[in-house]
Amino acid sequence: MTNKRDIWIAGITRGHNASVCLLKNGEVVFAIEEERLSRRKYDGTPTTAMMKILEYTDTLEYLVICHTTEDLKTIQADFSGEDIYTAFARKTGLISRDDSQNNFDGSHPQVINLGKIHHKLHAACAFYRSGFESAVAVIVDGAGSVMAVAKQDHNGTGMPSVPGWETESIFSCNYPNDIRTLYKHVATASSALSTVEESSGEAFMDPEGHTFECVISDTAGIVKTYEAVTYFCGWHFIEAGKTMGLFPYGKENPNIPKLFGHTSFNLTNRNFVVPSYPNGAYINADAYEFTQNEEEMPTVENLTFLENRRDLAYAVQTQSQDEIVRLIRKAVDLSGNKNVVISGGYGLNCVANYHYLEALKDEGINIYVEPVSNDAGTSIGAAMLVYKDLEGEFDKVDNSTDGLYLGFEYNYTDDEIEETAQKYNATVSDATNEDVIKLITSKNIVSLFQGRSEAGPRALGNRSILYDPTDPNGKDFVNSVKHREYFRPFAGSILQDDVHEWFDLRGMEDSPSMMYAVNCQPGIEEKIPAIIHVDGTCRIQTVTREQNQHYYDIIKAFKDATGCPIIFNTSFNLGGEPLVETLDDAIRTLASCDIEYLYLPEYGKLITVTN
Repeated sequence: MTNKRDIWIAGITRGHNASVCLLKNGEVVFAIEEERLSRRKYDGTPTTAMMKILEYTDTLEYLVICHTTEDLKTIQADFSGEDIYTAFARKTGLISRDDSQNNFDGSHPQVINLGKIHHKLHAACAFYRSGFESAVAVIVDGAGSVMAVAKQDHNGTGMPSVPGWETESIFSCNYPNDIRTLYKHVATASSALSTVEESSGEAFMDPEGHTFECVISDTAGIVKTYEAVTYFCGWHFIEAGKTMGLFPYGKENPNIPKLFGHTSFNLTNRNFVVPSYPNGAYINADAYEFTQNEEEMPTVENLTFLENRRDLAYAVQTQSQDEIVRLIRKAVDLSGNKNVVISGGYGLNCVANYHYLEALKDEGINIYVEPVSNDAGTSIGAAMLVYKDLEGEFDKVDNSTDGLYLGFEYNYTDDEIEETAQKYNATVSDATNEDVIKLITSKNIVSLFQGRSEAGPRALGNRSILYDPTDPNGKDFVNSVKHREYFRPFAGSILQDDVHEWFDLRGMEDSPSMMYAVNCQPGIEEKIPAIIHVDGTCRIQTVTREQNQHYYDIIKAFKDATGCPIIFNTSFNLGGEPLVETLDDAIRTLASCDIEYLYLPEYGKLITVTN
């Protein structure tokens, strides 16, 4: 069927991964996190990103607003009674300004609020981008939507409802829009203990009337347990990637209590991990026999040198990934479907993603891990879910080909490049890939800016910092320049044709989205020490010329010069900052650190900043 008109749908995600996804006739026009534009890490309220919609269309068919909560009225616009997103869209003309279309409660017929189905939106994003016609989705997240939960007593009488938060969910997914809950773990605040007890196998009903198996508990979920360890190591709860980097420095420690499996529901040990929903969780240090005197290491930075922190990071990584394996098996058993899609915050755990391949290798399970597994992906899922409801009227869209370069197009003129460079006292010169490789092999860091920015947190060659992976001191050098901790590992981008000679992909053909930390083949570690972590793994990105022509050619030039088909790749940002988005962001970042070079392969230009 041919579309009679263009259908524009925008998905808006509130919260710490605030983002906007714009669809035209079901295809992604752009998907961007607010922080990339506002330049403030974890920035919420994505009005800057919403303004970008006006560069593509002045009219939306639907504005889809999603978050973990349902009520938008806590952020009302003055006098009109609208939530601020509806008001913003009306004032800019993205939705109708006609007062006759507004309801007395401030709602608008073009605005859809999807506040109760946070985990379902994660599932929709992963399912529609996986390419599967049917699948089962496994969502593991910190604190999803707030739900009113209550256990039925033996007489069938309802007990008082209390608030609970989604932690782990399983969904059956069938194209185009049949996504229904099969299982959910809902965690309640400790104050609810007087009215809600742990429950297993009870039949609950989702907002769309489907019954599902539900477990209610007052324990921390899998992600909250990981967050508790992260906080115990001295970081913010949501900086779990640092804990993942620290884990291989630890070891099995018999003094650490078992984190999971303390009831038949595989819930966490509440005596050791104390939840504080919805914000975080804490380690009960009194339940742990410390192996070192903490007074010897008083600073937050030095906590990572303590054996107890390292060992606890090891425990939470290895035990949590085993819990997900059990959850995947449960999903397959409940659904009868061996196509598994994974999303939610834990989906970014590339160590665990690789573990599943080994643990499930003989069970015929096909796994797709969504690269935009953080909450930014819910704006994509929300917009796609609404469009799929319209596909009886409009064309079917294959969103599995959307890829990850979903930012904005930038077409700078030579004059604009020169003017931006001059703002930061930088110089512009002509350069080739070979010129850049000479800089890199001479132990210079070269940043790379090209094309559309990457969706999700991984740098995939469009907003990347490049270095020589063969430098034994490379990891310490680049971590110092980027103001990152000593234990943080780096990724590598490798030519697709060479990947199996260098790395064990455990049956995968490729790894284009950098979602797996894989083992290197024997003899490889000493060849590329700068990007091999202490456990012998590397988070890799495979690259073909069709996927990214300029980046492929750069890696090929590095191989021609050195014999090594892989280049050191890390995200183009400094510690604690968002990835760069614009050319101005890129040059300004160089002006504030010790990186001198910025390469623009599309223009054949090298920008040099001398600090």
